[in-house]
Parts: sequence; C-alpha cells; structure tokens
Amino acid sequence: MSKHPKVMSIAQWTGTGTSWRAELPHSRPEHALVWITRGQGRCLIEGVLRGLGVHTALCVPAGTLFALEMGKQGFGTVCAIPAGGPLLMPDQPTLLRIRDVLAQVELTGILEAMQREQTGARDFTDEAMTAHATLLTVWLRRAIIGHAEDPPEFSAAQRLTMAYAALVERDFTTGKPMADYARTLGVTPTHLTRACRTSAGMTASELLTRRIVHAVRDLLETTDHPANRIAAMLGFRSAAYFSRFVLQHTGLTPTALRNAGAAKGAGGAAPTRRVSGGA
Repeated sequence: MSKHPKVMSIAQWTGTGTSWRAELPHSRPEHALVWITRGQGRCLIEGVLRGLGVHTALCVPAGTLFALEMGKQGFGTVCAIPAGGPLLMPDQPTLLRIRDVLAQVELTGILEAMQREQTGARDFTDEAMTAHATLLTVWLRRAIIGHAEDPPEFSAAQRLTMAYAALVERDFTTGKPMADYARTLGVTPTHLTRACRTSAGMTASELLTRRIVHAVRDLLETTDHPANRIAAMLGFRSAAYFSRFVLQHTGLTPTALRNAGAAKGAGGAAPTRRVSGGA
C-alpha cells in the first residue's frame, strides 16, 4: 500500500480483468473517494445496496465492507488516501449526489491536477500530491455539510444488516457460522436473513460466504502461502473442507485457481469460471 495519496481509474483500482475483486464484498486498508463521471452502477456499503450514477461521489473509509459493480459504460476516478495519516476523511461511508455544477468542476479539477502531478515525475511530487489531497478532503467536507439537510434514513432491516456487515468484516476469518452472528446480534438466523435479503439483495449466509471467497481468491492469487496455511488463516477446520469450499464457490481447485491468477498476471488467457456466493 502506498504511503501517499494516489489517483487511478476505477478499473485500475479494482484490477483490470478481475471483476471479482470489486464485486465480491471486501474491505481496503486505505480510504477511498470514488467519483463517477460516466454510466451507472451500484455499490454494497456495509451491507446496504445503493445505486450509483453520474456525478456521484462515494467515500469508503478504510476497513469498511463494500462491493462495487459498474456497468460496461461506467467510468470514474478513485483517490486512495492512506489511513492513519494527517488527511481528514469521514469515518462513516458517505454517498453524495453532486448536483451543483461548480462543485462537480472543482472535484474533477482537483483529481485531474493530481493525475498530472502523479505522471509528471517532478521534484516534490509526494508533497504536491498531499497538498492536492488536502484540498480534496476540504471539498468533501464542504459537500457533506452541503448535504446535511438530506441524511440517509436507514430502515430497521438496513440497520441490522449494517451491524451484521461490521461483524462479518471483523470476524470472517474465525470460521463462525452465520447463526453465531445472529446470536450475537440478538436475532434469529431467519430474521437476519430476511433483513439481508431486503437490504443487500442476498441472504446473510451469502454475504458471509462472498466475503470469505474474496479473501480466499486474494490470498491464493497474490501470495505463495500453501493452501493448508490459507485454510487455517481463514478459519477452515481442515484443508479438505477448504478445497471443497473453493471448488464449490469458484469452480476451480485451490491449485487451479492459483494458476489461473498467475496466468492472468502474466498476460495469459485464464479459464473463466463462475463465482458463487451461496453457502
């Protein structure tokens, strides 16, 4: 992870040719401001499914469970900001539909200036990027204040799903079943599943499973850890159960999935398989 702000397209941020990286629930170690400038899409933020359109600004704090789906015509820019630094970012996810033309131009201008600085390879680039990012956070705080009269009103089902999503992001490596999360939240698994269907468009088990699938694929494709170690890291009770899980939800064995990821990284043609979210 970079120690300085970085600007990139959504495709670069999520990984070109690897839609699962964006579309499966996961979190990032850095804060992100996503600015949609073309097309439409949708995002899953803390378990709540919301639509995205042109001139939508989405702030995703580090460690927040989210997923992002953009249509074929969708395009946008992302500014990734390291967590724990001096730049002030919201500690709650924020989605803003920017209708004011001046505000749209200001944000686009800041991001374009950062892109020019990033590609210019001039002296003091890191300082300049931090200065531009500071302006970006000022823009964001002003935009949030400007939308203070229209805060989101979450339903009881959405609030429950958000609490569940936070627990999933915290504990998905423990191997706990969905019923344990429901017990922690003081509801039945049936009630939790109903809330997740309403808010996230998937069951509670599917949300948990998809988070684990993302972690599985990431570890298999970006590390050289043996499969049995990854299984232990993610709370699987045995390497055999881990292998069955991977095959069921990706259509590939752990070894084949790792090889497919390596082939993509090398520019080869990796086989296309489904990504399932069901338990």
